[in-house]
Amino acid sequence: MSHNMEAVEATRTRFRPERITTLFIGESAPASGDFFYYGNNAMLGHLRIAVELALGKSDDFLAAFKAYGWYLDDLVLEPVDKLSLLEREEKCLGAQISLADRVAQYQPLAIVTLLLRISDIVEAAAVAANSTAPRFAVPFPGMGNQKRFKAEMVRIIPTLPRLSGLSVHG
Repeated sequence: MSHNMEAVEATRTRFRPERITTLFIGESAPASGDFFYYGNNAMLGHLRIAVELALGKSDDFLAAFKAYGWYLDDLVLEPVDKLSLLEREEKCLGAQISLADRVAQYQPLAIVTLLLRISDIVEAAAVAANSTAPRFAVPFPGMGNQKRFKAEMVRIIPTLPRLSGLSVHG
């Protein structure tokens, strides 16, 4: 694992809740280093807007996300966004067993795939992990799908399991 990916995974681990209620799954952290948990990136911005529309604003979105028991992991633990489509598909398929192991470890109560193209792989990983969690798949909020992503997320967010009794909103 490269130094950059070690830093990404160390950061991701710091944001991992003790109990994962909802597992969000992306394709991979981007090669640019514009990682969700580093803040101030497109995925975080679009997801924050959807969560705030559905549940209200929070003083610290990433802290609220973790407090809900929500966690974003990736199918592939190395960037694939700069690879050819064939190489990308091979990496995604090759990561299914690793994701299944992580789903079995996390035991989420719901799974949300953040890219429709990987939903079959995520589904297969969840089945391999014997997960009975309800599964959702939404379009990635890029390439003109921002409104569709937001609408889908606003629809499903109220149904997603989250830890309760928290005072994270300001």
